[in-house]
Amino acid sequence: MLFSMLALCWGSSFVAIEIGLEYVPPLLFAGLRYALAGVIVLGYAAVVTDRIRPSGLSEWLVIGVAGVFVFALYHGLLYLGELYVSGAVAATIVSTAPILTVAFAGVLLPSERLNLLGVVGFVLGLVGVVLVVQPSSAALGGNMVFGAMLVFASAIAFALGSVLVRPIESNLPLESLQAWSMLLGSGVLLGWAFLRGESMAAIQLTTTALASYLYLTLVSGVFAFLLYFELLDRSGAIQVNLVGYAEPAVAIGVSWIILGSVVDSLTVVGLLTILAGFVVIKREAFRALLRSQLEDRSRPAITLDRRSDARTDGGTNRSEVRTDGGTDCVGTRTDDDAESYRRNGTE
Repeated sequence: MLFSMLALCWGSSFVAIEIGLEYVPPLLFAGLRYALAGVIVLGYAAVVTDRIRPSGLSEWLVIGVAGVFVFALYHGLLYLGELYVSGAVAATIVSTAPILTVAFAGVLLPSERLNLLGVVGFVLGLVGVVLVVQPSSAALGGNMVFGAMLVFASAIAFALGSVLVRPIESNLPLESLQAWSMLLGSGVLLGWAFLRGESMAAIQLTTTALASYLYLTLVSGVFAFLLYFELLDRSGAIQVNLVGYAEPAVAIGVSWIILGSVVDSLTVVGLLTILAGFVVIKREAFRALLRSQLEDRSRPAITLDRRSDARTDGGTNRSEVRTDGGTDCVGTRTDDDAESYRRNGTE
């Protein structure tokens, strides 16, 4: 149930962005979204963690990298890209982020070099993007290809930021880190909007625009953020990562229901090719996950009292997830899900 809810929140966000861009300039839209979301998450962090204020250079460095790459560049380029491509296509291209994360880690982190199968998975991901974009000699230089390039650049920014935060040590609680990163990213986005010439006067304050903004901020942002951590506690990073591959399917369905948009068969084939690339890269993790599931099924049934405990702490010590913070928790996410996702956080 949590998996489906999270996939719905994140997948539908791409369509909500597409709708909102009819009324709000892209960078202002993204910046205002995370200004409010950051304030709400910071308030949540004040309630559930023992520290909300960063201290020391390393904690501010983590916030800086996450704020600039994972929030500002990722969302700025995504919103700009969705001026030219549909939310369903954008969601499919963004699903390459986990593959790109592994590729960047292989280049930048000596302990995570890509082997031959890793290269094969990376190439499959790129082939999937080509199938989605379907470039031709006539289309090259057109709006569709330009928009797809912007969205792909957003996935690159997200993946690169996810890798760059890994070596940085920080004990800031994860909720506090998320909140400050949102606020910093919002500031960068609003400054970028000013440099681009976007104006508050250009916002068309309609019911649809307000509904899109509130949905993205409160549902796809804050609520999905809480769902993400609960699901991470209960199921682990690999299962959470699979939400990223359910998002395009959700975006395609929601786009069809709300906007009447239909993607072609090559887009679906491209999505499946991207998923195949991820499975190739993460084959060992999937094998371990399958082995763990089989072992759990073979164990005797647990007692009623123990089941009750499992429901309240999600299968792990939730207080540890909240207060370990920084590198340990971020590493758990970025290793297996493109920091994925801090995403909505990120969608």
